[in-house]
Amino acid sequence: MHDKFGNLTGTDLEGFHSGGDTEAWRRLGSHVVTVHDDARGDLSGTRFAVWAPNAQRVQVIGDFNWWQGDDMEFVPGSGVWGLWKEGVGAGARYKYKIQHRDGSWQEKADPFAFSTEVPPANASVVFEREHAWAPSEESWLAHRAQADPYHSQMSIYELHVGSWRKGLDYRQLAQELPAYLTWMGYTHVELMPIMAHPLEASWGYQVTGYYAVDPRHGSPDDLRVLIEALHAAGIGVILDWVPGHFPKDDWALGRFDGTALFEHADPRQGEQLDWGTYVFNFGRNEVKSFLISNALFWVSEFHIDALRVDAVASMLYLDYSRPPGGWVPNKYGGRENLEAIDLLRYINRHLYRRQPGVMMIAEESTSFPKVSAPVDVGGLGFGFKWNMGWMNDSLEYIKLDPIYRQYHHNEMTFAMVYAYSENYILPISHDEVVHGKGSMVNKIPQDDWRKFATLRSFYSFMWAFPGKQLLFMGQEFGQRSEWNEAVGLEWWVDSLQWHKGLRDMMREINHVQARTPALYELDSEPEGFRWINDNDWMANTFSWLRFDRQGGMVACVANFSPEPYPEYGLRVPRAGRWREILNTDEQRWDGSGEAANGTRIAQPVDGEEGAELVISIPPMAGVWLRFEPEATDS
Repeated sequence: MHDKFGNLTGTDLEGFHSGGDTEAWRRLGSHVVTVHDDARGDLSGTRFAVWAPNAQRVQVIGDFNWWQGDDMEFVPGSGVWGLWKEGVGAGARYKYKIQHRDGSWQEKADPFAFSTEVPPANASVVFEREHAWAPSEESWLAHRAQADPYHSQMSIYELHVGSWRKGLDYRQLAQELPAYLTWMGYTHVELMPIMAHPLEASWGYQVTGYYAVDPRHGSPDDLRVLIEALHAAGIGVILDWVPGHFPKDDWALGRFDGTALFEHADPRQGEQLDWGTYVFNFGRNEVKSFLISNALFWVSEFHIDALRVDAVASMLYLDYSRPPGGWVPNKYGGRENLEAIDLLRYINRHLYRRQPGVMMIAEESTSFPKVSAPVDVGGLGFGFKWNMGWMNDSLEYIKLDPIYRQYHHNEMTFAMVYAYSENYILPISHDEVVHGKGSMVNKIPQDDWRKFATLRSFYSFMWAFPGKQLLFMGQEFGQRSEWNEAVGLEWWVDSLQWHKGLRDMMREINHVQARTPALYELDSEPEGFRWINDNDWMANTFSWLRFDRQGGMVACVANFSPEPYPEYGLRVPRAGRWREILNTDEQRWDGSGEAANGTRIAQPVDGEEGAELVISIPPMAGVWLRFEPEATDS
């Protein structure tokens, strides 16, 4: 006799049922395992295990049994059905056939599958990892464990795998993407969700296979090759993760065993009206194990460096996008989802402890307090939060005709009121260039000269503002069309006038930032920033100082007016030499090149603190000048 459950016991599943199993993928799903038979010796096969406690009967069907079904049994002491099937190996396709309490049958994909068929087919696929990480990965992980992301440069390139260069698979991307990102000077790439999802137009945000890689572009091992190549090039990998909701496809997680298993049964808690999806039951122990294991799975098994958690606001609030009377208050009568809050704290605390150097990033659009504060001081435990307020305000500003910008000046300065309430990332993401919002360059009014000059000035404003930076692909070279995942980026324009100049300037901005600690080192600390003039609304001009921990200084100016200011005065802390390190109006970037500053000398002001620095500011341009102390300066 051999073990019919493939060495899986009820004791193994106790953690899953108690909410404390953080590696549940090792126990559930399909695994090629060897069992010992007293008469025949060691036998190879696949163990199948699925949580379906309310099912009347469960079978595994697949190409190994002509889709006819082998009966599974409850693993003693658990709500998990199990079966070890001899002779089944990697590549086998399968589903679970589940009989509900009313006698009806339904076929379901495996919630813990590591691989799936290419949509629209939806069978799960038995997968055995073959990829061995290169020795360089050990060095990368050791470096990551010692890194300090808060005081380091973080320039993030957000990317949709399927349309960056249409048709490339993970291994082809491994040949092209790291070189491009390195050349452009980005430090990180953020991949939109690459978990298995049936509808390409959902961009991965409606996940049906939380543990499976999107098979359109290759296998899990192919993805590992891409991640390894990015790490070898010094690029950190951020992955979007979607724990807030999941789609209603009848072959996936929804009503998995005929009951609301992963989701709340009450539609006022278990359905997301905006997206037509189900909401996870965050208080259920098995769902806790499922989600925390999933977060750890991507970080540990794929060496992902950060998870950007999508739609956190929808998890935090019970009344999120719900009509009056259409939601259930918490036990204190409030609107906060206490179970989701506890789960997020649990996940964040666990990942930071288990995976040194990992980052957790919240896409959270409200003023919920302490999102990026540690759990032990009452925070949610994220490392960073997207600054959606800054994004909305600044985009509304640049959409205006320059003559009207003076009346909206505070939209560009208001973010400093709350800049240090969280550790912020400034995002210009895919959401801002789809669904009729237009591309970045086409948000800006008037002719091409003004459009591209304004965009160059805006990027210089963004890269010198407190916070880390994120830009969605295609916006670095000014793609005119809004993004469409079905056709890919318009790479043919990046060698044309305006487009090439913008891309080359973005490359310069990243490289200048990398060698100028004042532009990133104190992003989350008040000591790193000081306004020079935040009230020059008549000139549509903003000026400020950035500092590093060693006393280095950079004066930053952004002009959003079509008027040049040939003698613009700045009050700076130190007299002496200030050298221009960026001017977005240079000819090589399709600017006029008529207002280069070179090195300027700031003159002391009698009887007053600081010095007066007079510079030339081109129209619709950004200028950065770095203070260069004399060798004898203390």
